[in-house]
Amino acid sequence: MTDFGIKLLQWYHVNKRSLPWRSVNDPYKVWLSEIILQQTQVVQGLAYYERFVQEFPDVHSLAKASEEKVLKLWQGLGYYSRARNLHATARSIRTELNGIFPSTYKDILKLKGIGPYTAAAISSFCFGEPRAAIDGNVYRFISRLKGIHTPIDTTEGKKEFALMAEVLLNKNEPGDHNQAMIEYGALVCKPANPMCNECIFNNDCIAFSQRTVPELPAKSKKLKQRPRYFNYFLIENEGAVYLEKRSGNDIWKNLYQLPLKETEHEVRSEDLSGELGTEVVLIAQKKHILSHQVINASFYFADNSVVNGLEGDYVLVGLNEIMNYPFSQLVANFLDERIRVRQD
Repeated sequence: MTDFGIKLLQWYHVNKRSLPWRSVNDPYKVWLSEIILQQTQVVQGLAYYERFVQEFPDVHSLAKASEEKVLKLWQGLGYYSRARNLHATARSIRTELNGIFPSTYKDILKLKGIGPYTAAAISSFCFGEPRAAIDGNVYRFISRLKGIHTPIDTTEGKKEFALMAEVLLNKNEPGDHNQAMIEYGALVCKPANPMCNECIFNNDCIAFSQRTVPELPAKSKKLKQRPRYFNYFLIENEGAVYLEKRSGNDIWKNLYQLPLKETEHEVRSEDLSGELGTEVVLIAQKKHILSHQVINASFYFADNSVVNGLEGDYVLVGLNEIMNYPFSQLVANFLDERIRVRQD
């Protein structure tokens, strides 16, 4: 083992966080934690992980659940394709693999929704396969330590970092090594306010010596956020409201929502009323920011006739049952506020 590897593991064994998926050698639970923690902070993801494990303690129970139930439990985490893939993969493991989770990197990588990082994490954490797991924390740590300015979102960058991660990998203890690399990036070599003065590798860190820490890791392009304008209609009918299930290859697929009319720009209540042939009254406006889109949402009161002027298959759901349905956090927050207003 290299001096780097020895120092890293010594630090890890003293400073690692106590996380529930680290105390088990269960590929299902490690997989679940990794999918939840994609695009999600540990503090937020921990509560979701615990709820999922309580509701679905193994791959069989997850596979037998309805997609609607899985999406409801996922509500608020965003990137809902993760939940759909999680559910679909659990079903394929149950039906095609007799409920037995694959044990090698190559076989794990064949599963839907699992990429190189997650496959390397599961195969090294649970089965001791010497594969370097490279997530955002590891990219950041390596780029600064080795002074690598190649953008991490390019093919060239991915290859360069993969080679360096393999060079650094402790092949005798790949699971602990990968966990330590991830943990060091999360706790010490942080995106903002990194703890450079306390870092045990600062004498060897090229970015620290060259004062380029804030510049790394480098990216070639900044993601542009596209504005969208959603007009939702709250249509009540004898203690129930109209809902529809989103479909198509768009955000929030298979989640429920209020009847919706999307427009190319923000519109006035008067213009919507004229177009729909009935008066609509603005209740609230909310902005919901996603990684690649900014949703400018307006919520209106409307009567039953609006449903006839919109495309969609609508169902009437009682207000006492409505929160059992899976919604985007945007719609869920609005409905929660409206129900509390009615109760008050």
